[in-house]
Parts: sequence; C-alpha cells; structure tokens
Amino acid sequence: MYFQRSEDLRKRKLGLNNKSLKEGQLRHTKTGEPFVFNYREDLHRWNQKRYEALGEIITKYVYELLEKDCNLKKISIPVDATESEPKSFIFMSEDALTNPQKLMVLIHGSGVVRAGQWARRLIINEDLDSGTQIPFIKRAMEEGYGVIVLNPNENYIEVEKPTIHVQSSSDSSDEPAEKRERKDKVPKETKKRRDFYEKYRNPQREKETMQLYIRENGSPEEHAVYVWDHFIAQSAAENVFFVAHSYGGLAFVELMIQREADVKSKVTAVALTDSVHNVWHQEAGKTIREWMRENCCNWVSSSEPLDTSVESMLPDCPRVSAGTDRHELTSWKSFPSIFKFFTEASEAKTSSLKPALTRRSHRIKHEEL
Repeated sequence: MYFQRSEDLRKRKLGLNNKSLKEGQLRHTKTGEPFVFNYREDLHRWNQKRYEALGEIITKYVYELLEKDCNLKKISIPVDATESEPKSFIFMSEDALTNPQKLMVLIHGSGVVRAGQWARRLIINEDLDSGTQIPFIKRAMEEGYGVIVLNPNENYIEVEKPTIHVQSSSDSSDEPAEKRERKDKVPKETKKRRDFYEKYRNPQREKETMQLYIRENGSPEEHAVYVWDHFIAQSAAENVFFVAHSYGGLAFVELMIQREADVKSKVTAVALTDSVHNVWHQEAGKTIREWMRENCCNWVSSSEPLDTSVESMLPDCPRVSAGTDRHELTSWKSFPSIFKFFTEASEAKTSSLKPALTRRSHRIKHEEL
C-alpha cells in the first residue's frame, strides 16, 4: 500500500517522499529500511516536526482505509451543527443503526491517535494490523456486527490568533543604511538556510493559535456520551459490545455513570485493553461495579501468557493478561480472545448463563484459541 498521490508534494517538502506503507509496514521505497526519527542529527526539533507531520499523513491515510477498505461512512457531529461552527466526526458501517443483532463500538485511548487507530507508534514502527482498529472492524463485519468507530480526541479545531499589524514607514527604521545594504547582499540560499534553522530552533517564531472546542464533544468523556445518545442508543441491535483501550476504558466507565440504566439494557459485554479507569476516583456506584464484574473483562499488560488471570486491587471487573507487557500492544495481542469473549457473552445471554471467561480464574490453554 502507498500514501495517496495528493500527499506527494507535502511529503517532498517534509523529506518523506522516500517512505511508503508496503504490506502494512512503513518502509523506505529504495532501501527497505524502517522509519528513522533522527533524519537530521543536529536538529531534534526538525525531526520532531517531521514525525508529527508524518503522523498527520498517517491519520488521513487511515481515514481513507476506513472509508474505502472497510466501507465505513464518515458522519459529522454535532448532528445539528451549523455551517460555521467547529465539527468532528465518527465512522459507522452502513448497518450500524439497523443491524438487529450485534453492534461493536471501538474507542481508542488518549493522545495523538484518531479514529481507527490504537497507537501511532505501532503504525510507524510495526504495522497497520497492530496499530489500527482495521482488523477488529473487518473481523466484526465478517461475523455480522454493525460497527461504530469513535473519535474521542478530536475535541477542538485550532485557528490562528488574529494579529494586530502596526503600520510603519520604511524610512523610519533605526537600522543603519550600511547594515541594511549588507543584509540585502546575503545570497538567497544562505538566507533560506538561516531562516530554516531559525524556524526549527526557536519555537517562539511560530504563529500563535487558539482552540475552538466542539460543542458537546469537548472531551473524550463528553464525546462518548454524545455518541451514545445520538447513535448507539438509537440502534436496533439487541447486543452492543464495546472494545475500549486505555483512556477509552475510563470514558466508558464515565458513560456508565451518566447513563447506567440505558447501558445495562443495551450492552452485552465490554472488552477493556489496559484500561486506565478507576471506579473509586470516578465514583462508580456498587451497582455499576457489580455489572462490570459480570459483563466486562480487562486485558492488561503483563508478561504472563494470554488470558492468564491477573490480580486486581479494584473491585470491578476480571483482569487477564494480554500476553504482552507493552501497553500499546494490548489490543492487538488480545484480539482473538476478545472475539471469543463476545461470542460467549452473546450465547450466555441467549441461554441466560454467565459469560464463561469472566468466571475463569485459571489459565486458558492456547489450544482453545
């Protein structure tokens, strides 16, 4: 796979024209080498800016994959937004609101990641499968789920602060005429190089921006509640399932606190991956904690084999090993177990039995998976 041609000019300006996503990995098109952060050893700030610019390109690329490869629709929010106000968006499958059986909702963690991503670092240094939600989406659609992909970090837009221009005459400069003449004689290439170094060494030279927050979506917690009220709660699905990574788990618990009865009536099971929620700090009541014990499972970072029971200090849901001690990899490593957990939960609901995985205290054999 390759980045879209519309980004080619921008990539050349950033020194990224020799990079492509091939077979799900970011590689140098000529040498096959992986991404190198220290592209210019003497300019850490430039390297960081380049990395951030690459991240923006990858975000757009993942959005394109969600629409073209996964056939998801981009839905603008707030649903009643005026043309001039800040907006965000989520992604939904065609049958997300009409599928009568199953709906899967995906929530990523905090930071720079956007809809469809678990971890930017994994996308750049590993591959698309481990770093994005695409394998979850495709597997879910193959198994008959409708899908909704949240975008909880898209909380505001940045606009440039208006500047006040002070008009001054060119003749009023205090700079000596000889110095102005010397500056005018500086070769164009030398001036260009000097300006380049100044820009990336001196952050004060950058333009000031201000943040305009998106109505009712100004935080991940607000976003989760908004999408629940306007989409998930309106869906026809008898069984709703959540996959929530890291801060996404905290956002889900906050959703439960604010919409407890509604969540309990629609949600069948929740798979958390290294969730950072805390039922004490978030003041989740006893009834919420009891429901989580029966219907949630948290795959946490651990050196133990996948699905090994892990002790918890919190009285909420069972914790099992994700089979990796890397936080960002927990969603990908627990991928097969999550789908098995959802299948068991769905069957248990149908037969009025408890989900098997939430009651296991022993290690699940890998042969079962």
